[in-house]
Amino acid sequence: QVQFVESGGGLVQPGGSLTLSCTTSGMIFSNYRMGWYRQAPGKQRELVADISVRGKINYVDSVKARFTISRDNAKSTLYLQMNSLKAEDTGVYYCKRVNFNADYWGQGTQVTVSS
Repeated sequence: QVQFVESGGGLVQPGGSLTLSCTTSGMIFSNYRMGWYRQAPGKQRELVADISVRGKINYVDSVKARFTISRDNAKSTLYLQMNSLKAEDTGVYYCKRVNFNADYWGQGTQVTVSS
């Protein structure tokens, strides 16, 4: 069974940084486009960054130049480096294969940006 385990969230002040990690199992990680999703309070979950098998990267406009997605295929792990955090970045962050609607979501990791 495919599983995603996110970690690295926490409480941070505006302007601060966090690095999220997502370990995966039950699949050949290097074969899939992976994404970080965010669910802000009262909003739908959205894809904020994704990285293809060959390393092509996309970001939603609101995080461009502040977030960096990367992957370590040897460790089957996905990362999200988040800098210059803003209050609107608050939410639960999840990782998952992109365009695999049948995948179960992990528990996510909470990011709270507040002074």
